[in-house]
Amino acid sequence: MYTQLFQVLAPVFMAALFAFMAVYLLLFGKQLEMSKRVEEVVGRHRPTIREKELSEPFMKRVFRPFLQKLVRVASRMLPSEKEAVISRKITMAGRPGGLGPREFMAIKLMLAVCGPALAVLADSLLSLKTGNLLAVSAAAAAGGWILPDIYLRRQTDERKNEVEKTLPDVLDLITVSMEAGMGFDGAIMKVAEKSKGPLPQEFLIVLQECKMGKSRKDALRDMADRVDVDDLSTFVGSVIMADQLGISLSNIMRLQSEEVRRKRRQRAEEKAMKAPVKMLIPMVTCIFPAIFVVLLGPAAINIYQALVL
Repeated sequence: MYTQLFQVLAPVFMAALFAFMAVYLLLFGKQLEMSKRVEEVVGRHRPTIREKELSEPFMKRVFRPFLQKLVRVASRMLPSEKEAVISRKITMAGRPGGLGPREFMAIKLMLAVCGPALAVLADSLLSLKTGNLLAVSAAAAAGGWILPDIYLRRQTDERKNEVEKTLPDVLDLITVSMEAGMGFDGAIMKVAEKSKGPLPQEFLIVLQECKMGKSRKDALRDMADRVDVDDLSTFVGSVIMADQLGISLSNIMRLQSEEVRRKRRQRAEEKAMKAPVKMLIPMVTCIFPAIFVVLLGPAAINIYQALVL
């Protein structure tokens, strides 16, 4: 029965589909072809303001306006000295998300408020005691307040490690470019074009600041302050000294590259020497007790049985 019904309905459905497509092309075919030609000549339709707003990510459309309202509250409780300190920390972290100090403070306030709210919501599900609820709420508020600082510190450490890792290769590329006939600014531009990471981005910022009128010495010193890596600060100091004394920069670059590689090797050896000491903690707490149980367990059982009998 179902097979016969399918054999009847399938041709009817296909005939209706082809008829609809034929009528659609007959009525709107010329308009579609004309709009396609106009799009090829004039260009695509420019999106409206609403279409542009709807094409933005959800976080930017919803989270950003709400964050701007919190910024007004945060700006009142953020003194200028504290704002400068937070701005320096955000700069050293590479400005994650393009946040400013006031927006960062607003995020801390939001997380500090959302933590106790989640604790109250959990209390409605778990029925916690009053003392436990207060403790959980206080811990959630403290955690929400501290969590952005921890994230910022972690981003800063990762950025410093990345700079220390890529600095010798970047110095080699600058040296080769200068020996090929480029100037120092051209070599830095070549590094910014051919390399990726925080250090080439910082060199690009140096070039932009120099184009805006800042001296190379001040731009390099500002870069060293933003990154806050000892090897990079030494390199910047050597470049400034060589520029003032008229010494060849290519030789300075080669010497700095060798020095940075030697320091990196020494840091790797230092970490290797610390590894056995760090391994003692899991060995003493986890491995040794299991070994003692396996080796001394049967002997202890035999001694216990002999004493009891």
